[in-house]
Amino acid sequence: MSHFPTGTAAVKSEYLISLEPLATPDDDAAEGGGGSSSRRDRDGDDGDERNRTGPGRKKKSREEKKARQGQNKNRRFGKVRDELDICFKIAAGTICEFGAECKYNHNVSTYLAEKPPDLRVPSIGELVDGEADSTPLRCPVFDEFGECKYGFKCRYLSAHVRKTLAEDGSETLSLIVDEEKKAQAAVSAKEVNYIGAETQKLLRTKKYLFPVTDSYIRELQEADKREQERELERKRLKEEKERELLEGPDNVVVMQEPDQNLNAEDSSAAKILHRTAIDVTSAPQASVDTPDVPVRFMEKNRLDWRGKTYLAPLTTVGNLPFRRLCVSYGADITCGEMGLATSFLSGSKEEWSLVRRHPSERIFGVQIAGNKAHTLVPTAEVLARECASQGGLDFVDVNCGCPIDLVFKSGSGSALLDAPAKLGKALIGMNKALGAIPVTIKLRTGVKDGKNTAEKLMIRAVGGGDERGWGVGCITLHGRTRQQRYTKLADWNYIRQCVDAVRAKEADEDLPSIPIFGNGDCFSSQDYHSAVEQYHVDGVMVGRGGLIKPWIFTEIKERREWDISSRERLEGIRKLAEFGLNHFGTDTAGVNTTRRYLCEALSFQYRYVPIGLLEVLPGKINDRAPRFRGRNELETLLASPHSGDWVKISEMFLGPAPEAFVFVPKHKSNSYEAQG
Repeated sequence: MSHFPTGTAAVKSEYLISLEPLATPDDDAAEGGGGSSSRRDRDGDDGDERNRTGPGRKKKSREEKKARQGQNKNRRFGKVRDELDICFKIAAGTICEFGAECKYNHNVSTYLAEKPPDLRVPSIGELVDGEADSTPLRCPVFDEFGECKYGFKCRYLSAHVRKTLAEDGSETLSLIVDEEKKAQAAVSAKEVNYIGAETQKLLRTKKYLFPVTDSYIRELQEADKREQERELERKRLKEEKERELLEGPDNVVVMQEPDQNLNAEDSSAAKILHRTAIDVTSAPQASVDTPDVPVRFMEKNRLDWRGKTYLAPLTTVGNLPFRRLCVSYGADITCGEMGLATSFLSGSKEEWSLVRRHPSERIFGVQIAGNKAHTLVPTAEVLARECASQGGLDFVDVNCGCPIDLVFKSGSGSALLDAPAKLGKALIGMNKALGAIPVTIKLRTGVKDGKNTAEKLMIRAVGGGDERGWGVGCITLHGRTRQQRYTKLADWNYIRQCVDAVRAKEADEDLPSIPIFGNGDCFSSQDYHSAVEQYHVDGVMVGRGGLIKPWIFTEIKERREWDISSRERLEGIRKLAEFGLNHFGTDTAGVNTTRRYLCEALSFQYRYVPIGLLEVLPGKINDRAPRFRGRNELETLLASPHSGDWVKISEMFLGPAPEAFVFVPKHKSNSYEAQG
């Protein structure tokens, strides 16, 4: 066995090029690249101005320079479009209501003459074994839906166009529709959770109605008002007592302290206030009109997640196509990328795209981040009304763990760990707004190293959304503090301590048990099942492990370590490319959006060291790979840290990348090379 530096993957000598480890990717930077800024990148301009010179270059203001400081600010991905575009409705074979006044081209023949040649998705045998080109041209969208809504704009047009020769020798083109497949796809393949333009307009103009939220906010305001009045009364009585004591014993009047007059009911209310940070004396009276009869905690949908695999909500890479890939490998529970409550409420098209759900996602939730009840509760209400009606929402998760500065400084994410009263009010209100849909939370152990706070929060979160707790349906605990980020291993002993504390409360108060998932460093079937057995969790939420090896869910389900071949890995990449085309589109813009997100996925998958190359099994997620070669050329290519090679892999399925396409990964490594 070779002698490797601590923290280096032990690669067998016959595959070893050098003991010098590859540059360590910065997962903190990768996590920090999320938020609304990264979603703006989807439709933003390329605009990297560092190489612009001459009189046309404008001098940046201090504010602009400050906005460009930090990591990932040069990640701008513009849409690549056809040089000569065509009206979308004409391209789809329908009539444009603007007619001759439409600003887009209506001449199909002229457009097709200028359009780049059609693409084709080759078979793995053709790519790997050099088999003859026998695969018929096919369009992924047409294959799944029975029609391609991109029509003549589709880069796989030949798969669904019919050519008819007229008597005068002219050729007529018509789009093909498979009515049987179209009818089947309407049930089995159609994405859900589309939010209409009218709803988005109501949100943007602040005309959307929130009856449940309004009622709950009034409750909070009335409770705050009563608390202020009680505080003033306590202060007045204290001042009177002090004044009379100063006047001398002859004028002393015995005053009864307010807390000496507490009856049993007041004592109970004080205990509730201590446990939940909510003053239950502010609950609405029976005579007060409320929008609906609230769903009691015991009537909420119960989450029976024991033994199920859970893909973590992942910024940027955790989009719908990637979640579909993980589901195909065995993921049972999926959650959309974190969305900001304020952006949902402003009707942001980009934010609402994060809630889309594919029918293959058996259990699906939406994760939101916010800093107070006034934004989290109305977001929950609009999600329940707009998505639950489509059958597209099984739970809503509140992010209480995001460590990035942009989120933390706004009071959201891991900042909520130090604001239990604020968090409790938000969760109780969300439970009211969501009806039968459960609320879940994802936490870190605390904000600062050595000051874990998750245990107290988890105990308060359990219970019926009233005097006994905040009504949380599931808890996921990431075994790191915000300060720690990914610099050390997750603290699974503390995770077990928190789980045991919650189970003790459930037993003492005869509460229904809720699922508790651990999170951190799971990279193999052994890691997963050891965590479940040793640390008393119901399951493990898989994050980075799923990014690097999406097939980890197959390993977990089959309780084995899979020495996946390079051919099988390439098949997974092909599936991801097709899922991307189905979601983002098969026109030029959709193809290159798919390319961008495929490269995002490859920027994590290259870090996988095949277990057949390792001297010690299983591999560990934080082990750095030395420089090694694979068992064949394809395996070596898939392990390349160079972004130019990731683009090369994308070209296998998506055709040549446009000259304007540049990919810059989220994490720091030697992958920051320019594509030639």
